[in-house]
Amino acid sequence: MPIKKLLIANRGEIAVRIIRAAQELGIATVQVHSEADADALPAQLADEAVSIGPPQAAKSYLNAQAVLDAARQTGADAVHPGYGFLAESAEFAGAVADAGLVFVGPSAHAITLMGDKAAARHAAQDAGVPTVPGSAERIEGVEQVKAIAAEIGYPIMIKAAAGGGGRGIRIAANAEEVAALVPQASAEALSAFGDGGLYVEKVIERARHVEVQILGDGENVVHLFERECSLQRRRQKVWEEAPAASVPDNVRAKLCSSAVALAEAVNYSGAGTVEYLYDDATDKFYFIEMNTRIQVEHPVTEAITGIDLVREMILIAGGKKLDITQDAIARRGHAIEVRINAEDPSNGFMPFPGVIGNMRLPGGPGVRFDSMLYPGYAIPPFYDSLLAKLIVWGDDRDHAIARLSRALGELDIEGVKTTKPLFCALAKDGAVQEGSVHTRWLEGWLEDNASRLT
Repeated sequence: MPIKKLLIANRGEIAVRIIRAAQELGIATVQVHSEADADALPAQLADEAVSIGPPQAAKSYLNAQAVLDAARQTGADAVHPGYGFLAESAEFAGAVADAGLVFVGPSAHAITLMGDKAAARHAAQDAGVPTVPGSAERIEGVEQVKAIAAEIGYPIMIKAAAGGGGRGIRIAANAEEVAALVPQASAEALSAFGDGGLYVEKVIERARHVEVQILGDGENVVHLFERECSLQRRRQKVWEEAPAASVPDNVRAKLCSSAVALAEAVNYSGAGTVEYLYDDATDKFYFIEMNTRIQVEHPVTEAITGIDLVREMILIAGGKKLDITQDAIARRGHAIEVRINAEDPSNGFMPFPGVIGNMRLPGGPGVRFDSMLYPGYAIPPFYDSLLAKLIVWGDDRDHAIARLSRALGELDIEGVKTTKPLFCALAKDGAVQEGSVHTRWLEGWLEDNASRLT
């Protein structure tokens, strides 16, 4: 049954994005918000806004019962979790369904299967998707990690079995480091995700991070090609682009078909992303995880395919069968997204909350700016520092980089420091322009170029 009233259980630019997609479909919107976000743009744009608790996320956006109570009070018949917060909580997805509401995303079963990284590795292997050498199951302690490392070789990556976003990860170069890092990784994973479980993977030196966007309706699955997210700081993506600069067409076909096979194996419904490490020296790729939600970087895929992913996932959740066939999906040109965060890149990326002054936003052909900003908006200090996403499209990658530089030159946000200087410098860097980067490249670059980020 089509959705009539959609509750958005998130905040910031992704909440604005969802509200706009829903309103274009004629769907009424309800925005839940913490006390700190009462004046935020999503609360202003939605048809209704409901406060669900204090500023602390644990008492508001992560309070599943408060979200469900708001849905009942307003008569919402569906919940969109966005990304982060409750988006990959199988327990929340199940509670939404148990309340007789539609969860805009995959089933609780699919989230459980793909959200646990060790279980996801099994599912990938069963679907014939190559995985990074590592532990077959969750690890139980330091000695088990040492035994696995002796088999696959150092360095190894100790990773949280639940969650993502770079949390609960440590790299060990020898047995002594394993002894110190396993308890640290487990403690961080427990704090971030409520689950201290770990698993182990071999570190692929100079790997590139490539991911495939998929859409499914529980029976049929299509891919919308791949993105590259190799420019990362502390395992957090900062610059994303589509298509991947490094992947030849024959590898792209295998990569995308493997993502479809995995999604079909778990009867996936909604938008999702299958993530890989790609070794451009050998043209081999390895599955690392699946994100069972919309991604921060989804606009670059929209830019090269012309398909509105948020609109499609709302329609699918409302019972509409996927009517996009694989042969009808074509890619055109090249798109880049950079994350404009309230951080000071000249001071170790220190968070920089403040009050937005005057703004000059970039425009022109092929430029999109997703944000929740407006003059006078006070950035609360309680949440992620993402303010906006600048997305550009060009005929090819060189054109997209040139357009990005031009758009960054137009962008001016008074009142706070942002990561704009980082992207101005990266867009002019020879290695970035050539596409010769990997997942550990940016951190080395930052050590040598900190003075350029003022």
